[in-house]
Amino acid sequence: MKTNPGRFFEDYRLGELIRHAVPRTVSGGERALYHALYPARGALYSSDEFARACGLAAAPIDDLAAFHLVFGKTVPDISLNAVANLGYAEGRWLMPVWPGDTLAAESTVIGLRENSNGTSGVVWVRTRGLNQRGEAVLEYVRWVMVRKRHADAPAPVSVVPDLASAVAAADLVLPERLDFSRYDFALAGEPHRWGDYAPGERIDHVDGVTIEEAEHMIATRLWQNTAKVHFDATQRPDGRRLIYGGHVISLARALSFNGLANAQMIVALNAGVHANPCFAGDTVRAWSEVLDRAETAAPGVGAIRLRLVAVKDGAAPFAFRGENGKYAPEVLLDLDYWALMPT
Repeated sequence: MKTNPGRFFEDYRLGELIRHAVPRTVSGGERALYHALYPARGALYSSDEFARACGLAAAPIDDLAAFHLVFGKTVPDISLNAVANLGYAEGRWLMPVWPGDTLAAESTVIGLRENSNGTSGVVWVRTRGLNQRGEAVLEYVRWVMVRKRHADAPAPVSVVPDLASAVAAADLVLPERLDFSRYDFALAGEPHRWGDYAPGERIDHVDGVTIEEAEHMIATRLWQNTAKVHFDATQRPDGRRLIYGGHVISLARALSFNGLANAQMIVALNAGVHANPCFAGDTVRAWSEVLDRAETAAPGVGAIRLRLVAVKDGAAPFAFRGENGKYAPEVLLDLDYWALMPT
């Protein structure tokens, strides 16, 4: 048999290192299409001149575009037969990705647990994105619910990894020579500095985007994400193609520009949950909560920890959890991350 049906839960082994195909050389085309799809408007990623004024050689590829590229490499080996992508933790961006870089990915299986129904299980992996020099550009943990090939296959010993609730501010990695001391707020689009935000503050990003089937499919193909539930409508009982969770992340991040235009660089992913499924025709809106702030050693640069929540159609302002403690059905995404902002 020469075709690959993808891995099922019983195919994973604790400690296994999986090297993913296929390396991808990044071009400026990724940036242009990323900005067209969402649309991303961060000045640092839109303008070489703005980036140079901030100490960088040029505008790097958007952080989430780099994330999607690496994530897409892992799908054929990790989540091709996934029921759901359950969460993220311990994510860090370790260096910028530039046009011309070639990205590859590898994952280590760090946890396995069969579900009580005996037909699926949860797989935890730690993934690293590597450039052409073998340098890690980002790393993260994610866990996925994966179908079993055979319900009677023996269950592995249950191992659930102990993951940090957040990346410590001291462990954030800032790009070399990053300097916001000459930051141009007018060109960036908003006057708000790091010191203008206080923990507990909530920001309604006001705008909304209705998801189109065509745009979702372009995005999913762009990142070479081959998960069956995103392409094949027969994979779900309702006959609908599930919107790739990363597409929702990038839409929400783009919407957050209105109120957080100066949160320029994502440097850590503390936690993330795709709370409810998203489908074409849903209108996505977003709000953010300031969770923490931290100083950094880089000139004029502060770190801000944010919760980004994406909701859909008719959600109440700042919809989050119901009285039962579970996510409200209108909540699509709960993302906790660190970003860099001028002080």
